[in-house]
Amino acid sequence: MASSSVSVLILSIFLFLFSPSPCNAQTSFRPRALVLPVQKDAGTLQYVTKITQRTPPVSLNVVIDLGGKSLWVDCDNNYVSSTKRSVRCRSAQCSLAGNGACTGADTCVAFPENSATRVITSGEVAQDVLTLTSTNGSNPGRSVTVPQFIFVCGATFLLEGLARGAVGMAGLSRSRIALPSQLSSAFSFHKKFAICLSGSTRVPGVLFFGDGPYNLLPGIEAGSSLTYTPLLINTAGVSQGENADEYFIGVKSIRINNKAVKLNTTLLSFDSNGVGGTKISTVNPYTVLETSIFKAVTEAFITEAAAMNMSRVPGVAPFEVCFSSENVVGTRLGARVPQIDLVLQNSNVVWSIFGSNSMVSVNDDKVLCLGFVNGGSEPRTSIVIGGYQLEDNLLQFDLATSRLGFSSTLLGARTTCANFNFASAL
Repeated sequence: MASSSVSVLILSIFLFLFSPSPCNAQTSFRPRALVLPVQKDAGTLQYVTKITQRTPPVSLNVVIDLGGKSLWVDCDNNYVSSTKRSVRCRSAQCSLAGNGACTGADTCVAFPENSATRVITSGEVAQDVLTLTSTNGSNPGRSVTVPQFIFVCGATFLLEGLARGAVGMAGLSRSRIALPSQLSSAFSFHKKFAICLSGSTRVPGVLFFGDGPYNLLPGIEAGSSLTYTPLLINTAGVSQGENADEYFIGVKSIRINNKAVKLNTTLLSFDSNGVGGTKISTVNPYTVLETSIFKAVTEAFITEAAAMNMSRVPGVAPFEVCFSSENVVGTRLGARVPQIDLVLQNSNVVWSIFGSNSMVSVNDDKVLCLGFVNGGSEPRTSIVIGGYQLEDNLLQFDLATSRLGFSSTLLGARTTCANFNFASAL
């Protein structure tokens, strides 16, 4: 009997010393980066990611909004969670949300926006568990949680116009409660994220939070060849309702086939009311140009296309400039068409747009249309670079240094944004 008791005691000590502690296993791991898939929706051309929120966990589809202030989700329809907590007025969390609006129940209020339809409502600021996947830059890794992630409750009607199945939007702006700021704070990594949108509606692109590497098959580190340009803040437009949390870059001129397009260059800068400039958007499906810029760019493109024996055909909405695909040769960089260059802080820093990002196939691929649309004569922003022009380009947003790293098309490097290996590492 004594021998049996000693054996049990020894076994108990062994298990105590060498069994992993669930608490330590959960808290000692600190990810260097996080990763999410980003799927293009065929119906709306919006970009949708999948997050996990609540207790018990629920997988949610939300539309990516590069300029969005927060994560907002529909709380009216079947929001069930034992860990959801309202954010109180005058609390630190309410201050982070950026306004002092309150309800009679002492609940902090914010104003979630469906930026696709421009509809805004009021909603409760709340906190709940958010679960994400870590990455080493090559594969997804362990799941990690943010126990009190701040988000905003939207109403069911706010979902109108979003991709089928989406229950909200995920804001990636400079805002203190947008995903980049909250995640970098939660895990103490660089205030930086990178997005690589896939043009495929079947295979997802990828969104990274934190630093690289950004490894894409077959063994391409997409971050190694980035070109950098400053991210600008439209401070002049704050009082006029412009979102200073959005991402602007300084386009100085536009070239087509290396020939400068004659533009009213004052439109490329912000005026005293914050009107003008160039913004990057994941909500606009195609690049939108102020009318005079649109006319100058399309006329120059048409001239260069004619010199390449491209045959003009009637426009196909929403595009005004279209060509027959018969005389157009396919290349690794897409259709062989005039090259469009956005010249940034100097003539050596250029965002080049090749056929893969400039031409949209329509009418069973018989017609190729220039994927730029006329934004009218008095838009708030002169150039809005839309999702189609971002596809298969790696964009790194470094909020700490306020700079954008961009790759131009990854097709030249023989990879695409659909080539992140979402299979878990062994």
